[in-house]
Amino acid sequence: MTLRVLCVFLLSGWLSIYAAALPIPENGPALRIQGSNTIGADLGPALVEGLLQQQGLLKIHRETPDTANEQRIVGQTAQGQRVIIEVAAHGSSTGFAALKNASADLAASSREIKDSELLALQTLGDLKSPAAEQVIAIDGLAIILNPANPLEQLNTEQLARIFAGEVKNWEELGGRGGAIHLYARDDQSGTYDTFKELVLSRRGKSLSSAAKRFESSEQLSDAVSADPQGIGFIGLPYVRQAKAVAIADGASQAMLPLNSLIATEDYPLSRRLFFYLPPDSRNPWAQALASFAQSPEGQAIVAASGFVSQTVQAMSVAPNALMPEGYQSLSRHAQRLTVNFRFAEGSASLDNKARQDLARVLDYIKRNGKTERAVTLVGFGDLKDDPARADLLSKLRAMAVRRELVRNGVVMREVRGFGALMPVATNSADEGRIKNRRVEVWVY
Repeated sequence: MTLRVLCVFLLSGWLSIYAAALPIPENGPALRIQGSNTIGADLGPALVEGLLQQQGLLKIHRETPDTANEQRIVGQTAQGQRVIIEVAAHGSSTGFAALKNASADLAASSREIKDSELLALQTLGDLKSPAAEQVIAIDGLAIILNPANPLEQLNTEQLARIFAGEVKNWEELGGRGGAIHLYARDDQSGTYDTFKELVLSRRGKSLSSAAKRFESSEQLSDAVSADPQGIGFIGLPYVRQAKAVAIADGASQAMLPLNSLIATEDYPLSRRLFFYLPPDSRNPWAQALASFAQSPEGQAIVAASGFVSQTVQAMSVAPNALMPEGYQSLSRHAQRLTVNFRFAEGSASLDNKARQDLARVLDYIKRNGKTERAVTLVGFGDLKDDPARADLLSKLRAMAVRRELVRNGVVMREVRGFGALMPVATNSADEGRIKNRRVEVWVY
């Protein structure tokens, strides 16, 4: 499917796949989902419930078998036939293993599929194709302190050293209060998995054994709020009475965990949540659930579950002295959309999330009457030895997005390139360089 055809298909109505009545098997579950605990604990089941409601099923409820981290979501037809969807949430890797041994129809993952997994599953088709790799939500973590702690920001290197126990006193960070007290979620937590992946593992660190561990997000947040020397990490819905600090990565500006900055993936502690379904799959329930997750109804469930949805909105950006003058001028007169277009590694081609986002951006532009010279694209890149090359590449990326918008009837106002300025991540790692290669969308 070409990108243009994909956009037309998506814009013609997200309901096209899952609105039709789905076949109900006579025996066994209609769909088996395995993988991430972050998704499988609540978000995945909530999306399943939404799909079952769209299918007109009755008496929808969850059943918990004896095995931990597993659920059955059950509905009933008007004729009394039970429809069962199984969700097993034992970790992202288990989802790909289950696809390989045919014990799952869809894998839920809180990370991108690994090259080794792609190779092992190649008989199922290309799991990196747009139809197979579906970004369903964006996740983000807040770093919280006691409200009386005067520190306003930290960087990811400091965070890794703090939670590894290498930085032991607040005075080492320019603060006050003596010994640092660490608070962390337990090993079964998807929140802990996220923090470990984004902060500790990337720097070869492990969580200090001195950290107090919590099963409950609410209890962890309240414990930090009550401890003047405490620091913890938590999912966005659970900041409560604690103080969230701004986080920087490399040379990026420090950013607070705002929904808008997580939606654009600028905030350093943000990550994508995925569904992976084999392109050769003949289970219509898997395809229908993936389609439902991308729909406005599905994304509303994402937001209600405490994650950040991919629904496109316009946001005002306050100009500041760290911005180039041209960017400051833009921020005074236009609004930025809550989406960044990013590119496949080592490529000028849009990645799979960008392909999905293109349909959402086009829908926003057309619904809000912005098709005639009201859209400006702004490209950025990673640091190059030659600044002129970085400038050129940043504008070429913006031009790649422009081509797709123009094909779909949008008359652009302007295309700008700012090179390697305003990084959102460190350029010393592949993950950071990929995040810095981005295109922003601004509307007047």
